[in-house]
Amino acid sequence: MPLRALIVDDESDARENLRIMLEDNCPEVQVVAMAGSAEQARSMIEEHKPQVLFLDIKMPGEDGFSLLRSVAHLELPVVFTTAYDEFALQAFKQNALDYLEKPIDPEELKRAVRKLSKLTSDPAAGAQHVSALEALMNDPGSPLSTRVAVPSRDGLVLIKHEDIMYLEASDSYTTVFTRDGKRTISSKHIRVFETNLDPKKFFRVHKSYIINLEHLKGFSRGEGNMAVLDSGSLIPVSRRRLPDFLSMINTF
Repeated sequence: MPLRALIVDDESDARENLRIMLEDNCPEVQVVAMAGSAEQARSMIEEHKPQVLFLDIKMPGEDGFSLLRSVAHLELPVVFTTAYDEFALQAFKQNALDYLEKPIDPEELKRAVRKLSKLTSDPAAGAQHVSALEALMNDPGSPLSTRVAVPSRDGLVLIKHEDIMYLEASDSYTTVFTRDGKRTISSKHIRVFETNLDPKKFFRVHKSYIINLEHLKGFSRGEGNMAVLDSGSLIPVSRRRLPDFLSMINTF
């Protein structure tokens, strides 16, 4: 009997790509449904009764971890998928949980599927997986926490979301400015941070800037369109992003 799988990812191309990869490389897996949100996934879990999940970590609104919490009683084996989240990957390794980094490597996918097959056929292995998931979700230092890992020249710097004032891009580098006046330079592109930060709290106001809306003090048109942060910093808002920015702060 094939392994019944549900793919959960907010990006349609990513869902379809993983479905095709499973079809081409893992004939023992049957993709019974694909979901673009946590809410849709819950409905499909109830309808299709999958045995395993391929779950995107970062999704707008309700993320993959929130979905997992809501269906924890089903004890579904899961393989996490992520474009980039160094802190999350570190936590998965520590808890011996499987993950696939995007773009997904076919050999890594095969390895993950072999492990899923064992989890569904071996009760002891399945119970160990459930315990590892519980440990991850109950660990204050897990990816469920409100910290971001900034890869710097000296290693990883863990910064609380609320401490970030704004991020500034310079070519392929990104500087993270925090409220204690410090700055951390990362070799990662600002797009990576945009993907991994909470879209309800962080907004890309310009191709070179992301601001923390919790530190937004006001908006000024005096010398161009500027977001005013509570630190006194003035961050330019591009014309293209201005309508979305004004709509965002009107509902914030």
